[in-house]
Amino acid sequence: MAATDDALSGDPMIGAHFEVSVGAVTGYFTEVSGLGSESEVVDHKIMAKGAKEPIIRKIPGRLKWGDITLKRGITKNMDFYKWRQQVEQGKVDAARLDGTVIMYDQNLTPVASWEFYKAWPSKISGPQLTSDSNAVGVEELVIVHEGIKRLK
Repeated sequence: MAATDDALSGDPMIGAHFEVSVGAVTGYFTEVSGLGSESEVVDHKIMAKGAKEPIIRKIPGRLKWGDITLKRGITKNMDFYKWRQQVEQGKVDAARLDGTVIMYDQNLTPVASWEFYKAWPSKISGPQLTSDSNAVGVEELVIVHEGIKRLK
């Protein structure tokens, strides 16, 4: 793969916040993780003709997609809780939706985006509450899916 001018001279992108849209549900988050894939590694033993020792060749195995974890300060919006409720009620097929993640810079310009497929919320967590703190309550949503690709 040849390096592009952008890869050699461009500055790393700084994400100020992230927009996540799944069907008609949209939210803004301060932290997003799990936007990627991984291949399991399989050791394949090869005995070359005339060799005294086997060669271990690493080959790609099963493809796995990372779970997308979203974090934000808790809001009054209940859309993600209603989406999760579909799964709790056993309506997983109805809950499977395609979605996007858009990363914005400090000027609210989209700088990167990902698209994921057949996603459903596997976990939702409310904030950890303490009465002696003035910290923002953070909620977390974990989304599982069947594939993701970077668009921009």
